[in-house]
Amino acid sequence: MSSLINKAFSIAKSENRPALLTYTVAGDNTKKKSLEILKSISNYADICELGFPHNTPIADGGQIQTSAYRAIKNGIKINDVFSIAKNFKKIQKNKPIILMGYYNMIYQYNEKKFLEKCKKSKVDGLIVVDLPYPENKNFASKCKKRGINFIQLVSPTTSQIRLKKIIKGSHDMIYYISMLSTTGGKLKESPKRILEKYNKIKKLNKSKNVVIGFGITEKTIQSLKKADGLVVGSAICKEISKSIEKRQNAVTNVTNIVRRLKNKIL
Repeated sequence: MSSLINKAFSIAKSENRPALLTYTVAGDNTKKKSLEILKSISNYADICELGFPHNTPIADGGQIQTSAYRAIKNGIKINDVFSIAKNFKKIQKNKPIILMGYYNMIYQYNEKKFLEKCKKSKVDGLIVVDLPYPENKNFASKCKKRGINFIQLVSPTTSQIRLKKIIKGSHDMIYYISMLSTTGGKLKESPKRILEKYNKIKKLNKSKNVVIGFGITEKTIQSLKKADGLVVGSAICKEISKSIEKRQNAVTNVTNIVRRLKNKIL
């Protein structure tokens, strides 16, 4: 049976465009508001990523860190993240949701319990930033058994030998980190160069869906639309911060950004 993640890419391909993936931090700035934002932007996003707020992030830049700190300050716990995902799925049952976090949290929570909770909350995929290949093989196979996509990360410095192994063992989506930096930074290379490197990965297995993340904004998204999918996170977190600061409606402002992003890749 085809996963919802695969279906989302198929629909985007049939419309001759990349899939749009959004990233928000669960519980930013409140549990209720976080769910409202998710529901609203899902009308334009093809796949929604929901991040676990974490106090010692590895690759998250300033915008996402600010979002995470706000959520932590508001007392968001792992179970709250699952309840946001579950409530979202009640309304948008066909919209794929991917949880993104760190293995340390999964380990502390208990791996088996965590995966069972994912299944109950109808989570479609997992990105575990600090669990690289081949250390993730065991965990990835546990995910697969439960019908959860484990999403591998690759970067410009991933060797060819390693790339082949990662792609062979990957599920329905691979996340290509466009540059060596934290999220939200300015693109360090031209979109043309990023796509050249991206195409080398695609050539290894054309049937795999490969998305590009890091440095994608309203300014850069159009120039990368040849990818299978594009992930926007920091630009969204930045808009939430701005809305809170100006006491404006974050749901409306963030939805407007996602709508504009979608229009640029149509």
